[in-house]
Amino acid sequence: MSALLKPFLERWRLTALVASLAMLAIAHAFETFGGLAPCALCLRAREVYWVAAGLALAGMLVTRMAAGARWRWAFDAALAAVFAFGVGLAVYHSGVEWKWWPGPTACSGGGGSVSAGQMADLLGGAKIAPPACDKAAWVFLGLSMAGWNALASLGLTALSLLAVRHEKRKPS
Repeated sequence: MSALLKPFLERWRLTALVASLAMLAIAHAFETFGGLAPCALCLRAREVYWVAAGLALAGMLVTRMAAGARWRWAFDAALAAVFAFGVGLAVYHSGVEWKWWPGPTACSGGGGSVSAGQMADLLGGAKIAPPACDKAAWVFLGLSMAGWNALASLGLTALSLLAVRHEKRKPS
């Protein structure tokens, strides 16, 4: 194992917590400062990071208790499963954006911004279409946010699995 990775794997639950909160903060920044309203699949992706953050925090607390160290690998494995689910969700979302398969019916909206005219229409009883899952709101180096999320989740899954292996190799 690389000496560079060892400090992160030793405290994987803390690292996973920080990474999850960072991903949530980035998503919130895109929404708040970038004006990019999240679609239904974007919100689902955030749920993955909330679950991972809660699991990592629980793992930190449990493994600090007497005889809790034996559960480190289990929390790391559970984090790997959560992040792997995130990979699948992000790949699915990317495929919806690329029109490889249809998205959920809740994602058939039309845009992310609301004009003053639309607000007046809303007050008059009209409905505003939510952001569509099949339109990438932001692309960098050919990847949408869903694509970047897939890569981040894949990396976090791999690191979680390395943390499991690291814990299993520790002497009892």
